[in-house]
Amino acid sequence: MATQWFMEGPWFKNCNCDPGCPCDFNQFPTHDHCEGMVGMRITKGKFGAVDLSGLHWAGVVRWPGAMHEGNGELQPIVDVKATDEQRAAIFEALSGKHGDTLLEIIAAVCPNVHPPIFAPFEFTFDLDARKGHLKAGAALVTEVNTLMTMGDNPQPYRIVVTIPKGFEYTGDTHGAETAMAVRIKSSGPIAFDLKNCHASMTHVKRGSHVGAKTVA
Repeated sequence: MATQWFMEGPWFKNCNCDPGCPCDFNQFPTHDHCEGMVGMRITKGKFGAVDLSGLHWAGVVRWPGAMHEGNGELQPIVDVKATDEQRAAIFEALSGKHGDTLLEIIAAVCPNVHPPIFAPFEFTFDLDARKGHLKAGAALVTEVNTLMTMGDNPQPYRIVVTIPKGFEYTGDTHGAETAMAVRIKSSGPIAFDLKNCHASMTHVKRGSHVGAKTVA
């Protein structure tokens, strides 16, 4: 039986594509494959009666082609501060078995899941400046900075992608700030070291109600 759950908080989606994630436009990746990460600080959240507020999680992903073509692999990373009960709740929430359209899609196109890594998190997030930092132990680090204009006097450059009925950018604005992933380095089973590629930053509301016909 499905469990009611929700998470709210700041969200990174950083990948190897050029800035302006092609997935947002139903297009193929910049390169011949897709790899990157998502990460979240749970400002407020529950899975059933289990409080998840204040915890972090991330997922490192890779697909051999476009995401929608499937056969991807996933490395879950969960905050070392989580108790056994909280860890189990996060895994269940992210499994796609309890609702949330994005997570249901990820489960379908990313069937190869590595054993989880438990790590201490560093997480800074400045949405207005389009700058942030996520570090999960030795497993993952990413640095994000704003896009800049061209020319002799470059200035911060703002691009917002809004998808009114989308299933990823599920915050109040239904949009995300586009930025530059200055670096994404994954040192686990899905290893890569990427520079100057795509980043999305937003606040999301994930949960069993996302994509459902009615809100519980």
